[in-house]
Amino acid sequence: MRIIRDYTYVNDADKGASVAIGNFDGVHLGHQSVIDLARSAGQDVNAPLGILTFEPHPRQYFAPKAPAFRLMSSDARAHRLEKLGVERLYELAFNVTLSALTPEEFARNVIHEGLGLKHVVIGADFCFGKARAGTAEDLVRFGQDMGFGVTIAELLEGSAGQVSSTAIRDALTEGRPRDAASMLGHWHRFEGAVISGEQRGRDLGYPTANMSIDGLHLPKLGVYAVEADILTGPHKGSYHGAASLGTRPMFGENKPNLETFIFDFKGDIYGEDISIALVDYLRPELKFDSLDALITQMDADCDKARQILAAL
Repeated sequence: MRIIRDYTYVNDADKGASVAIGNFDGVHLGHQSVIDLARSAGQDVNAPLGILTFEPHPRQYFAPKAPAFRLMSSDARAHRLEKLGVERLYELAFNVTLSALTPEEFARNVIHEGLGLKHVVIGADFCFGKARAGTAEDLVRFGQDMGFGVTIAELLEGSAGQVSSTAIRDALTEGRPRDAASMLGHWHRFEGAVISGEQRGRDLGYPTANMSIDGLHLPKLGVYAVEADILTGPHKGSYHGAASLGTRPMFGENKPNLETFIFDFKGDIYGEDISIALVDYLRPELKFDSLDALITQMDADCDKARQILAAL
């Protein structure tokens, strides 16, 4: 998959894709249905499959001090899109220039002249251009005038209602990772490098792989049964584990992070990239009377996580 970040300087080989347009936060089942439509349209016009998205998320750009809401980082999104067969990821910088384009300028300057797209697929609620003034119907009209095809995808309904990033955030906030996964079509994951911690887990007999979760939506704090994928280095592979997502109340007030104990694993993975999938919520964060009580609870957490993960 090739990543293109500037619509004004694009190689001819990277133009002419059939794309789905959107933010694709979480790459959930609704997003995947839109991507499938772009794939099908591309086959009809002999065009590679692409995604047109923005970084930072426009919501971050306009409200940088608002609480973190993203389900995944841009790198995690790219990894997920590549797994779905996306060949061109147009990850455009959302900035003053792009945000000031009128709907017609966006269609002409970005879609038609800049990227030379053959077909675009959008959701029925798609808005674009300055002040979100452009509608899906406007884009259809611009496509007819400029020579690119447009498909409007209906919003996907799941068993519990409309599939959306908001509904997924709600499920995660309430400690329902399986419900989130039913809308995502995959486990909700945190991806990133293993960072140095305070090594308390090692002293307790539970060495953990620590990850920063800055800038991402916080699921319900507590302990989870997880799947752990080591993505780089000599220990690459898939493992089971238990993870603590939170502020470590036994040791004072701390910045939230994710600490994962990987079952039956020995090795140095500092600096390696890992992906941690939340499978089941086990319990909330607790403050124990002693370290012995904490260790006893951790033993029980790991036993329960092993049982859950063995049944997958």
